[in-house]
Amino acid sequence: MKKLMVYSHDTFGLGNIRRMLSICKYLIDSIPDLSILIVSGSPMVHTFRIPQRLDYIKLPCLRRTDREGYSVKYLGTDIGETMRLRSELILSAVSHFRPDLFLVDKKPYGVKKELKGVLNYLRIHLPETKLVLLLRDILDSPEATIQTWKQNRYQEAVRLFYDRVFVVGSPEVFDLRKEYRLSPSVSEKVRFCGYIRREVGLKGGDAVRKEIQLRDEKLVLVTPGGGEDGYRLVKTYLSGLEHLPAGLKIRSLIVCGPEMPEAQRKELFQAAAGRPSVQITEFTDDLMSYMEAADVVLSMAGYNTVCEILSQKKRAIVVPRVHPVKEQLLRAERMARLGLLRMVHPDRLTPQSLAGALLEELGPQKAGSPSPSPLELEALSRIRDGVLRFLSPSESAENGDGTVSRLDRPGPAPLRDYVRPLPVSRSGEG
Repeated sequence: MKKLMVYSHDTFGLGNIRRMLSICKYLIDSIPDLSILIVSGSPMVHTFRIPQRLDYIKLPCLRRTDREGYSVKYLGTDIGETMRLRSELILSAVSHFRPDLFLVDKKPYGVKKELKGVLNYLRIHLPETKLVLLLRDILDSPEATIQTWKQNRYQEAVRLFYDRVFVVGSPEVFDLRKEYRLSPSVSEKVRFCGYIRREVGLKGGDAVRKEIQLRDEKLVLVTPGGGEDGYRLVKTYLSGLEHLPAGLKIRSLIVCGPEMPEAQRKELFQAAAGRPSVQITEFTDDLMSYMEAADVVLSMAGYNTVCEILSQKKRAIVVPRVHPVKEQLLRAERMARLGLLRMVHPDRLTPQSLAGALLEELGPQKAGSPSPSPLELEALSRIRDGVLRFLSPSESAENGDGTVSRLDRPGPAPLRDYVRPLPVSRSGEG
C-alpha cells in the first residue's frame, strides 16, 4: 500500500476538514492501493463518513482568537503545553506511519509552527517522502497574507521543504503568485488545480422537493456553513420574510450548522416555530440534495459552499464573513464581478436589503438556470494526477542507481531530538 498522510489543523468551522475529506475520499476511490491517515484538530471529524483505507488521529482542539492568535478550546490547559502535545502526536504518527506523501493544508509550518520538527524529521529520516502544500483559492487580503508569510518565513519553508503547492482555485479569480508576491522559486512550485466539483447529493433534488411536499412554491435554502458565526444571517433572513409580498409563494429550508451556539440555535428554532412555510434543522449530511432542490441559495461565502453553488449552477446570495480574515469577502467580490453570484456586504445586511435581493433572484428576469461557470471545477482529478506522479514507483533502490528503496529503509528514528519546547505566545504565531 502507498501511504498518504494529511495534516488539517481546523480551528474554526467545518471548511478545512470537509475539503480535505472530499479530496481524500476521491483519492481513495480512484487509487486502489492507497492508505490515508489524517491528523486533524477538527471537533467535527467524527461526524463524517469515513471510508475504508482512511483513518484519522484527533488532535486537541484549538480556538482562533484573532487573525493569527489561538487558545485551547476544550482542555483548559496552557496553550504552550497543548501545542507541544499536538507536535509530539503528529511527529509520532509520521515516524510510525512513514508516509510516501505528506499533504499539508494551508500553513507550511502548521499552526504555531507545530510542524517544524516534523518537516526536519522527514528531511533527515524519510527523505523519499514527498511534501505538498495545499492552498485554497484565497487565504486573506494581500496585505495581511504578505505580512504573515514574511513574519513566519513561510516562503522559505516552501522553498526548503515542499515539492509542490496545489491551489484549489483559479488564477482568473485570484492569482496568489502575484497577489501575495511569491518569489520565483516558490511560484514555480505552484499548480492551479481549479475549484472542487462537489458530488451529487444522496437523495437528489426531486426527492427532496417531494419529501417536503413542495408544489408551486419557490424554495430558498439558507445555510451558514458550520454555523459558528451564522446566527445573524439566519436571524436577518427570518426578519426579512416580513418584507416580502404577501402573495409570494415561498418555502424556506434553513440548516443552522452543527457549530452554532446552542442558545442562538434555540432562539432561531423558536422564531421559526410559528411559520408553517419555514423548516429549520441543525445539520444534514446531504446538503447537496437540498441545494439541488432549491431555487435560490442564501449562504456565507466559504470555499466549500461556493464550490457547491458552482457545481449546482444555482442562483445564490452570499453574505461573506469579513473578520478576522478577508478571504470570504474577496471571493464574493471577485465571483460577483464574474456574474456567478450576488453579494450582500454584511455592513449593508438588513431585513429589507436581504428581502430585496431575494425578490430579484426569484424574479422572472432570473428564470431558468444561470450561465455555466467559466471556472474549471476539476481540482479533484488534477490533485489525483499530481499525487499519482509522486507515488509512482521510482527507478530507485540500492537496486540500481545507489538510492535506498523504501522497503530497505530503517525503521522509525528516535523522536527526542525533534521535540523542542515551541516558542509560543497567546497571540500570533510565535
